[in-house]
Amino acid sequence: MSADSKPRGTTFRSLAHMYFDRAAVRAGRPRCRVKRDGAWREILWDDDVTAVREMAAGLVEYGLQPGERVAILSGTRPEWVDADIAIYACGGVSVPIYQSNLPHECGYILANSGSRMCFVENAKQLAKIRDVQRHGFEIDGARATIDVVLLVLMEDEPDGADAIALADLRARGRAALERVQPVLDARIAAIGRDDLATIVYTSGTTGPPKGVMQTHGNHLAAIEAVSELGMVEEGETDFFFLPLAHSFARMIEYLGLLVGTVTVFATSVDALAQEIAESRPHLVPSVPRIYEKIYARIMGARRQSGVVRAAIFDWALGVGRERSVRQQRGEALPLLLSLQVMIADRLVFARVRETLGGRVRLMVSGGAPLAREIMEFFHAFGLLILEGYGLTETAPILTCNRPDRFKFGTVGPAIPGVSLRIAADGEILAKGPNIASGYYERPEATAASWDAEGWFHTGDIGDIDADGFLRITDRKKDLIKTSGGKYVAPQNIENLLKTQLHISQAVVIGDNRKYVVALLTLDFDEVERYAAASGIRVQDRAAVVRNPEITALVAREVQQVNERLASYESIKYFRILERDFSQEAGELTPSLKVKRKVVTERYRDVIDEMYEA
Repeated sequence: MSADSKPRGTTFRSLAHMYFDRAAVRAGRPRCRVKRDGAWREILWDDDVTAVREMAAGLVEYGLQPGERVAILSGTRPEWVDADIAIYACGGVSVPIYQSNLPHECGYILANSGSRMCFVENAKQLAKIRDVQRHGFEIDGARATIDVVLLVLMEDEPDGADAIALADLRARGRAALERVQPVLDARIAAIGRDDLATIVYTSGTTGPPKGVMQTHGNHLAAIEAVSELGMVEEGETDFFFLPLAHSFARMIEYLGLLVGTVTVFATSVDALAQEIAESRPHLVPSVPRIYEKIYARIMGARRQSGVVRAAIFDWALGVGRERSVRQQRGEALPLLLSLQVMIADRLVFARVRETLGGRVRLMVSGGAPLAREIMEFFHAFGLLILEGYGLTETAPILTCNRPDRFKFGTVGPAIPGVSLRIAADGEILAKGPNIASGYYERPEATAASWDAEGWFHTGDIGDIDADGFLRITDRKKDLIKTSGGKYVAPQNIENLLKTQLHISQAVVIGDNRKYVVALLTLDFDEVERYAAASGIRVQDRAAVVRNPEITALVAREVQQVNERLASYESIKYFRILERDFSQEAGELTPSLKVKRKVVTERYRDVIDEMYEA
């Protein structure tokens, strides 16, 4: 089975060419907004271009040559994007590093990529580099070091001869710009779509990260295709908090540069609720974990709202669901339902949308599967979440639901230019101009993922329906086969468990076992609210986990999920862990996906005990 679609003609030679071309026609218009000293400040395209040119000229003055690697270790902020484009303008290759990465992970990426320069956000991130420089790190059991000769700090003071402030880099570039600009122009003109733009390291859910070699053409093909889908319009505002080291976030940012959105950069994840309301965006890209948390908070508020308000909420939600179903079918709304929608909107829906600024037109989910129940819930409120699918290796999109063509429970049809095929074993294979050519210095891994005919093997299992919509059922390596011979897709069960109000994370186990079990973590905020309302006294979170009433509460929620599963899929036993999974403990990737291998090894005794019950 396969699905194909065709793109329009291409225009730009490189990402740098695209950026400067678009900047030239948008002079005087807002490029982005940032919060400084408690107030939102608008940055114009003119000022942004000046920053990029000065940074690029400064890098040339410090000796950056075409093809050399420059890393970026920073949170999401305008300077991240400027550094990225400046590296391209020099003909260099950018290497993003998550700000949440540990020192040895930073060291691995710097060493493996051969990066000799690195943009660093602040003293906290610089300390990671210094740690690796002093102590080295371990690769495959051997000690290794990095060879970084220039560190550029976006904030805070430099602490050595190899470190300079971003302001000083720009000052040096500004002083040399008249002389260096022809060099930059020549380098930009020399870059083609087939040239390497960036090495992006996978988040490493199954082992050491692999460096995906993405070309300028890979990224341009992706954003040119997505720009045809009506996801965002010129002048609209997009709200940005995802880490730009993640390919999904980076694609959305490049799309914004191409189309001409105004990007609002959030100051922190903790400030999301306030800042999204203040900035009133039209587009909100996110990973599923954020939508799951919003869903849990709304349902938690409903349960705390009293009998009358809860009844109004439930009635409105029912009305919204009926409207959603009819809209998905393309049916007109009956007069009575239209009137009910107007009332429900005034009483409930508008208030929820106002917490997101009141102008959200689309919410986009990527990076991991999102439960269908959550998408249908938001759509009932008039908030459309469009789920897409792709990998770092596909820069990073293969399929996407459209504003005017979507199916909940699927990840949409192929984007223009992408061809899909379902292999005999159910694996999704893909071809397209956005798909990378392989892994940096990993020929064996490259050969394992790209076959002789050029098809990329995604490692995901799925099917394509008659309308061309792709449905993902699970990761090929994660698919569970019980000792009774039944195949179980754990991600589906985990997503259902995470929709329960008091469950934060879930890992389902059962491969080669006689039944399926689960490790669960709690949403402690919701559990503590429940405990307070129920008169349950607990001293600390460890005591919460052990409390029999809390265990019974979670058991009821697990049973609700089991009622939606086949008998061989249902959770026979579960255990509640004393803390949630975290990046710091190595259990979550920077995109908040659970590292299944790490978790199952760490809690092997707990798992084995469930099978001895």
